[in-house]
Amino acid sequence: MKTAYLFPGQGAQFVGMGKELYDSNSQCRDMFETANGIIGFRITDLMFGGTPDDLKQTKVTQPAIFLHSVILAASLGDTFRPAMAAGHSLGEFSALVAAGALSFEDGLRLVVARANAMQKCCERHPSTMAAVLKLDDKTVEDICAAVSAEGETVVPANYNTPGQLVISGTNEGVARACERLKAAGGRALPLAVGGAFHSPLMEPARLELAEAIGQCRFSAPVCPVYQNVCARPVTDPVEIQSNLNKQLTAPVRWTATVQNMLSDGAAAFIEVGPGTVLQGMVKRIAPDADARSAE
Repeated sequence: MKTAYLFPGQGAQFVGMGKELYDSNSQCRDMFETANGIIGFRITDLMFGGTPDDLKQTKVTQPAIFLHSVILAASLGDTFRPAMAAGHSLGEFSALVAAGALSFEDGLRLVVARANAMQKCCERHPSTMAAVLKLDDKTVEDICAAVSAEGETVVPANYNTPGQLVISGTNEGVARACERLKAAGGRALPLAVGGAFHSPLMEPARLELAEAIGQCRFSAPVCPVYQNVCARPVTDPVEIQSNLNKQLTAPVRWTATVQNMLSDGAAAFIEVGPGTVLQGMVKRIAPDADARSAE
C-alpha cells in the first residue's frame, strides 16, 4: 500500500500547537530548542502560550507550522515511510525536509527567509487574495486574464479543489475580478491575508528567497515530492531547487497534485501538521479516498 504524506500551509496554526510533542519527546524538545536558537527568539513560547494574534504574524506563522509539521514527522520514527510526499505552499518546505531533500536547519532558515521576504513585499505593495467557489477553472482564468489586460494584476493562485480556487493580485484587480466572478454565478470571498501570495506581485520576495535557496544543499529525497509548480513527482535535487525558486510567484496546483498521487498508486493520505484542511481537500477531490491525520 502506497502512503502519501501531506504537509499543511499557512492558516493551520493554533495556540498550543506542538506543545505535546515538546513535553513528551526528548528528540522533539531538542529540535524545538535548536529552532529557537536559529530563529533568534523563543518561538515555542508563542506557539504554546501566545495569542492567536501572535501566531498570525507571518514571521511566526510560517516557521511555527513548519516546526510542528517536521517535528511531528520526526516523532513518527520508523512508522514514517512515505511512498510520496507533498506540501501546500509553505508545506512544501516541510515535505522536502521530512523526505530528506533538505536538512532541518536549512529548511528552517529558508522558511524564516521566506516569511521575512513575503512580509516586506506585503508592506511595500498592498495587495490581497479571495476564495472563489462554484466556478470551473477556465472561467476563473479567463476573468482574471481580462482584468489583468486592463492594467491590474489578478491571477489564480491556489487550485485547491474542483470548484474552489483562490485568486491573488492588487486590491483593485481582485475587487474587479470578484464582481465579474459573482456575475458569472460564482461566490467570491475576500481573505484576511497580508498580500498577493503566489502571484507576480511576489517577485521581489521570490528574488530574495532565491538567494537563500542558492546557499542550501539539496539531496535526493527518500521518496518523490510532488511540487506545487508542476504537480509532478520530483526526485532530482537540481529540479527540486529550480521548482522551489519559482514557487512564490507560481500557482499551487493542489488538485492536480492529489490526482497525480492517486494515479501513481496512493492508497492513503496522511496529513502531518496542524489542522485538517488538506484532508478535507483530498475528500473533495476524491470522495472515496482514505485521508487522515498523523496525530
